[in-house]
Amino acid sequence: MTPTAVIDLGRQAVEITLLVSAPLFLAALITGLIVSIFQAATQINEMTLTFVPKVVAIFITLVLAGPWMITMITDFMRRIFSGIPAMIG
Repeated sequence: MTPTAVIDLGRQAVEITLLVSAPLFLAALITGLIVSIFQAATQINEMTLTFVPKVVAIFITLVLAGPWMITMITDFMRRIFSGIPAMIG
């Protein structure tokens, strides 16, 4: 296995990780922004007001984007496993 192949494999792994985690991060970011605007407008500083909506939004996003995320991860793992003979030889 050449250093170029290792770097390429690492780059692909990082790309897949970013792609799979992006919907969850965006859901948390958008929900946090909406809740913080609401808190600033109403001057309510309740900790559960920030936590609970984020958890709900992440759960809904996970339910909706979960099949796509699993497909991305399994396709990557299939490529890795099918490429093992080429990496060794």
